[in-house]
Amino acid sequence: MAIPAEAFHLAPGAAGTLQQQIQEMVAGGILRGRFRPGERMPSSRGLARHLGVSRITVTLSYTELVAGDYLTARGRSGYYVSESAPPAPGFDLDAGEGRDSVDWARATGGRFSAHDLPEKPRDWHAYPYPFIYGQADATLFDHQNWRQCALRALGRRDFQSLTDDFYEDDDPMLVEYIARTILPRRGIVARPDEVILTMGAQNALWIAAAVLLGPGRVAAVENPCYPGLRMILGQQGAAVRAVDVDAGGLPPEAVPKGVAAVFTTASHQCPTNATMPLERRVALLERAGRDDFLLVEDDYEFEMSFLKPAAPALKSLDREGRVIHIGSFSKSLFPGLRLGYLVAPKGFIREARALRAAMLRHPPGHIQRTVAYFLALGHYDALINRLNAAYKRRRTVMDEAIREHGLEVAGQGGFGGSSFWMRAEGVDTAALARSLRERGVLIEPGRPFFVPGTAPGDTYRLAYSSIGQNRIAEGVALIAAAIRETGSKRP
Repeated sequence: MAIPAEAFHLAPGAAGTLQQQIQEMVAGGILRGRFRPGERMPSSRGLARHLGVSRITVTLSYTELVAGDYLTARGRSGYYVSESAPPAPGFDLDAGEGRDSVDWARATGGRFSAHDLPEKPRDWHAYPYPFIYGQADATLFDHQNWRQCALRALGRRDFQSLTDDFYEDDDPMLVEYIARTILPRRGIVARPDEVILTMGAQNALWIAAAVLLGPGRVAAVENPCYPGLRMILGQQGAAVRAVDVDAGGLPPEAVPKGVAAVFTTASHQCPTNATMPLERRVALLERAGRDDFLLVEDDYEFEMSFLKPAAPALKSLDREGRVIHIGSFSKSLFPGLRLGYLVAPKGFIREARALRAAMLRHPPGHIQRTVAYFLALGHYDALINRLNAAYKRRRTVMDEAIREHGLEVAGQGGFGGSSFWMRAEGVDTAALARSLRERGVLIEPGRPFFVPGTAPGDTYRLAYSSIGQNRIAEGVALIAAAIRETGSKRP
């Protein structure tokens, strides 16, 4: 029996290359039982004509499917579904959807979905003016050397690092490099057994909160702060106390009594970019010792200190073992990497390893070894230098455009970073963001960063990490025009 070419359709906007999409269609049809062993596939010419692609694209797809034993080639007869192809399930996946009769709100309690994060469109690449934070600019990344490191990590020599279950441990090569090269730049001295790898800073914050807190325990957070942190603390059942930040970040004297842990972004406060002065860091550590609480330091964007040398980390000043330090490669390499680390005394690390082992064991070995090579061969340092040079130029262009159009900067930081914290007095920036999105401009409204009920509503963040330098001035002009239009409509 021959499978007609009409059985295949390319979905508009589907991810992957045309070759990959064809492979997925064929493999999916076989796994769902639609295409049976021994059935003949459409000819490469016929399928190419039907799909509107080149014949070589179809031929290459078929060749890959033969290598995966989904198809088999029979001389001049064509391609057939392999007799040894992965078996289809013993039921019809397309038989229709069942009825969901479970009251999931009651069954789960809605403990996790009740905490919303800021909306960030997945298709941000399609917008001409994406002033959004935390996304990578492909034009700045070192694709070639990253690919070489990934291929090296896939080699036979590194087979154990690729395939072994480390149980509670991590790749010793990467941990050693972090301990001996990355941390000393922050003034931190730590042994490898005081470092644990995480799936990014978000995972590190979750581990820290889960180890240190629980129902009834009190945590202090900055206000405004990273929205994901409040979500994590809420899920742990901790009582959250918000401390308003100022131009120097978190004021130590404002930390309430009775807290078990204080979470801070001392390097570049999120989202205001304020850097905590040295004397304030010392005062915060003294307060922690006097009142017996712990500090969780999210070392936010320390690599992006291109205006001045990075300030010493809180952890570097800690003499009592009270600071849990969090670092991440997600901002400096790319967010999809999902790799970070925790640095803390062995007593904390022991608990963190046990918790992580119950949840995900450890980050993938291949990713760990690839990053280890990327760091050890000097590519990471070269990338940071390139990012800092590009961000410095973009920051200058944005600063000039902001001044030209009379926009108000609420916080830009004195060390660098990758964004400006803005204010549009009297303007609902959530509505402003929706209006600008229709014009191809993406901004981040400030309300989600604040504890509910405390947000002024007229703040927003403009990042320059994801937008090309040549588009910044025009994008800022569109923002200024939209703010003027909003102001003219107010009574």
